[in-house]
Amino acid sequence: MVLNEKYKLNNGIEIPKLGLGTWMIPDSEVDSAVKSAVKLGYRLIDTAQAYGNESGVGSGIRSCGVSRDEMFVTSKVAAENKTYDSALSSIDESLKKTGLDYLDLMIIHSPQPWAEFRAEKRYFEENKEVWRALEDVCKAGKVKSIGVSNFLADDLQNILDD
Repeated sequence: MVLNEKYKLNNGIEIPKLGLGTWMIPDSEVDSAVKSAVKLGYRLIDTAQAYGNESGVGSGIRSCGVSRDEMFVTSKVAAENKTYDSALSSIDESLKKTGLDYLDLMIIHSPQPWAEFRAEKRYFEENKEVWRALEDVCKAGKVKSIGVSNFLADDLQNILDD
């Protein structure tokens, strides 16, 4: 069954192939959605700072009846956080909101702020700073894996080259 299948990330951590995305589920309703998904067999739950529902997701994870180490929780640094300090503090805020000791995966949500998505300014230097913050929280054990979302090849290459 696909809910039991996983991919192995480059750091050896396994991520379920299928998960519950929580975009557009209000914070007041996402707790029950998470618990229902877990009952169906989902073990990957995806949220983001921009979704405004990290608190409800955390509540659902903590009360779903499945051990935290059997769950895989992903969140994303808001696209507007483009400095080391803002990314770092936003990750701490995500942990506080979810009430979790760690996140399994933290992603840079977008290479540009949403209001400038695919615009001329590419935020190459800023994304290197956000990536550095992700590396630091990973080393500190606050997150287990890090990644990117909505990046073009040259956005990703910018980080890889650094």
